[in-house]
Amino acid sequence: MQADGSTTADSARAETAPCILVVDDHEDNIEVLKVRLESWGYRTASASNGADALKYVETSPPDLILLDVMMPEMDGNEVARRIKGNTALPFIPIIMQTALDSTDSKVEGLEAGADDYITKPIDFAELKARLHSMLRIKRLQEALEEREKELLEANERLTHMSQIDALTGLDNRRCLNERIDEMFLQAKRLCEPFSLVMCDLDKFKSVNDTYGHQAGDEVLKQLAAILKDEAREIDRVGRYGGEEFMLLLPGTVLDAAVTFAERVRKRIEGHTFTFPGGTLTRTLSFGVAGSPHPRIKHADDLVRTADDALYVAKETGRNKVVRFDSDEFNAHQVAQHGDAAPRPDFSAAEAGAAAPGG
Repeated sequence: MQADGSTTADSARAETAPCILVVDDHEDNIEVLKVRLESWGYRTASASNGADALKYVETSPPDLILLDVMMPEMDGNEVARRIKGNTALPFIPIIMQTALDSTDSKVEGLEAGADDYITKPIDFAELKARLHSMLRIKRLQEALEEREKELLEANERLTHMSQIDALTGLDNRRCLNERIDEMFLQAKRLCEPFSLVMCDLDKFKSVNDTYGHQAGDEVLKQLAAILKDEAREIDRVGRYGGEEFMLLLPGTVLDAAVTFAERVRKRIEGHTFTFPGGTLTRTLSFGVAGSPHPRIKHADDLVRTADDALYVAKETGRNKVVRFDSDEFNAHQVAQHGDAAPRPDFSAAEAGAAAPGG
């Protein structure tokens, strides 16, 4: 029990009760309405002109506005128009109060943004019913907006989950394929270089076979963290599948992409992977491709040529960086196929399966 005889529960209800802003240029009208509204359990605020009403609404949006139409300087229609035109405000029901009962007057107010009308002299039973109706609509509107917000957040989470590799937190293959197309077209449109690096952990199968899949997962997560750390903010890093990773390097010429890959290769070569119960070392093989280049016409060409270069790196000793147009690459293509054309349909994943130990 508080000093005024009210309970804590009463105070809590009073604080959460809907707030109604009464706007009228006659103080007597404001007092009469405030007394009646407060007797019905509402909180009240007041403004004696349109400018003060707008200031109050912008700083402390009420739950409902009881707005007089006939006011000097700025009438109720203009106040309603400005409130409804302010997209930063929540939905606030406006009940116009007026002595004008003509259809034209009501139409003008409704077009300005009023949600309901009540005529003077005010019938308080009617006012109570209209307040109840408008506040119910406001609650429904707020519930709808909250539901839409939850659905939007859920959709954003689902979209994020569909684009992220669950183990490493990097972009997944689906996301990478989308980004490649976007970034390749943008680079082509802006006449900027664009490079792609594919890398594959050497002899990864033996990690799972010897230490178990949990150890293998730890190695992949640590490798992903290193790749992310080496990349720039504008680069995209993703897990393309299994132990194969892809890096998209916008604005990067082929020579710079090779230098980047070599730096990462050396870091992995000197890195010790840790996992519960042990440690191990592994190396990384790289294939690098870039545009503009006569062989690169489409985004798919970029992926295929980097994949071809990665295959050559695996076939010729692992733990190395091979660029798709290098002498080493071309010599291997000639030895394998009798010409320098890239393999048509042989992916790095297949190469890993074909080459003992990955």
